Amino acid sequence: MAKQYYQGKYKPKHPNKYDGDPTNIIYRSSWELKFCNWCDYNPNVIQWSSEEVVIPYLCCTDNKVHRYYVDFKIQVKDKSNQIKTYLVEIKPQSQTQEPKKRKKTKKYIQEVMLYGKNTSKWKAAQEYCKDRGWHFKIITEQELNI
Repeated sequence: MAKQYYQGKYKPKHPNKYDGDPTNIIYRSSWELKFCNWCDYNPNVIQWSSEEVVIPYLCCTDNKVHRYYVDFKIQVKDKSNQIKTYLVEIKPQSQTQEPKKRKKTKKYIQEVMLYGKNTSKWKAAQEYCKDRGWHFKIITEQELNI
């Protein structure tokens, strides 16, 4: 059975909160759709965008510079009324952990390469955020209550 990917265009109910073109918001999974809804309807989210921040990064798997399109950028008012900016990546929990060592099958090698690529991206994102006084957050199915 082929994998089905849940993708589409998100139409915000509060387009004034979107930082970018609100007619061109793409979600690439049901998890990203859920996060779009949370950003759109949460009164503490002042502003948000999807794949509008691009960060160059050196990938450890091929030693080349690539472009990382971060899933989301959000500005949130916290409990003390401080506004904080976050770059947010939506990923399955399994892709946030180093693969357990086992026989070097094709699947294992793909998992190791994907983990290396992801950690290269996240390291660049953390530095990018640090330079700006922002925060980087990876959100998994656990935080999304899926």
